[in-house]
Amino acid sequence: MENKKGVSIYKQVAKEVENKVKAGIYVTAQKLPSEAELAQEFNVSRLTVRKAINLLIEKKVLVKHQNTGTYVMNHHKLASGGSGLQGFNEVAKANGKTPRTEVMGVYQIDYDGKLWEELEAKAEEIIINVNRIRYLDDLPMTVEDLYIRQKFLPEAIEETAFENSIFELIEQKIAIAYSHQEIEAVLVDKMMSIAFEIPVGQPMFRATSNVFSVTGVPIMHDISYYRSDEYVFSNTLVRSKN
Repeated sequence: MENKKGVSIYKQVAKEVENKVKAGIYVTAQKLPSEAELAQEFNVSRLTVRKAINLLIEKKVLVKHQNTGTYVMNHHKLASGGSGLQGFNEVAKANGKTPRTEVMGVYQIDYDGKLWEELEAKAEEIIINVNRIRYLDDLPMTVEDLYIRQKFLPEAIEETAFENSIFELIEQKIAIAYSHQEIEAVLVDKMMSIAFEIPVGQPMFRATSNVFSVTGVPIMHDISYYRSDEYVFSNTLVRSKN
């Protein structure tokens, strides 16, 4: 393995193994190759492999069973949707996680007939575009591309306010009641690979939704991307007999 300046070899090996877990090359409960095999694969010493494995055990990516070997740990994915319409912070706290938000940009966008029609906004209305990355325990989980009718945001709002719950900001002006959401599987592109720190070409979720008030007024159009190795969508479907 090539020595990258400033990064220990064992950390590089750990990153490569972790990427294989994220890519599904090593799956939950799968036994890893032996230290000798990994040392040969990465062209490093067994001691380096051992340090890399210990690092991943500390990160709860791997687990070691005495006398049998090292395995990919079965970890709990974050579940969304099972408890109704919740914001990211609410889901995080319900799962005992610490949320954090990085605001990438807040913009007033030019008129786009299709989007204005989607939000039932008048042509002269202002729509604000907010781009954010959401983290759980410092792990990037979601990339959000939000389009919000400015009339439903507090006046003179600062960009730093968008580090907090969007739902809570909006509900200072209007109550949120429900959303319509479509979820599809897509592949990670170069931009999302950088944001999520996972390889290009891996599966992820794209969720497109519109958020409405109690009276059915569209408030926000939301295009969000979720990493599929850490997120699961949970829904209850009620059978209707006509």
